[in-house]
Amino acid sequence: MANVSNTIGLVPGNASGAVGYRRELAGQRERTIRLAAVSLSGGVIGAVLLLSLPGSAFKAIVPVFIVISLILILFQPRLSKALSSHRREGRVHVGPIAMLGVFASGIYGGYFGAAQGIMLLAIMGLSLDEDLQRLNAVKVVLVGLVNLVSGIIFAFAAHVAWEAAGLVAGGSIVGGIVGAHWGRRLPPGALRLVIVAVGIVAIVRLLS
Repeated sequence: MANVSNTIGLVPGNASGAVGYRRELAGQRERTIRLAAVSLSGGVIGAVLLLSLPGSAFKAIVPVFIVISLILILFQPRLSKALSSHRREGRVHVGPIAMLGVFASGIYGGYFGAAQGIMLLAIMGLSLDEDLQRLNAVKVVLVGLVNLVSGIIFAFAAHVAWEAAGLVAGGSIVGGIVGAHWGRRLPPGALRLVIVAVGIVAIVRLLS
């Protein structure tokens, strides 16, 4: 119930964050649409899995994925450099690897929304030769769409604590605006450290 209510409450915050990153989204319409299609598909599958799998699977799976994503984010510059010989220089178009990775992150996001953005940044950062802030803008949109489609499913098929969801929604709207305002001003290195710090806090909370 906590995860379901949280997912629904975060949708307005995703929308306000996307508005805050509208400048970075400019010129990325085709890329965002293609990635959105696979994200939405994955989100539906993830939401169904959450409603079907036992709760014990939840706490066992999620921390592992967050750790993997944090490692990819932290070492993304070195990994990108190592992979540069296998990737066309200046590649900004979405390829099959990026599509498959975003689809998998959509499943994860529908199953457990927290740290989905970390996973998406890791996937897109390794598969696309693009500025981290522009990728972050696309990430905000994709996470929002996954939360939206998952939230719709949860609203009809799960128990929702609507009062808690409303409180999360109010906080997420403010957080989305403030986060976009400051996040888009951070240099890539500082933004990467903030993302890793948030991910570590999420892991500690899950395991405590």
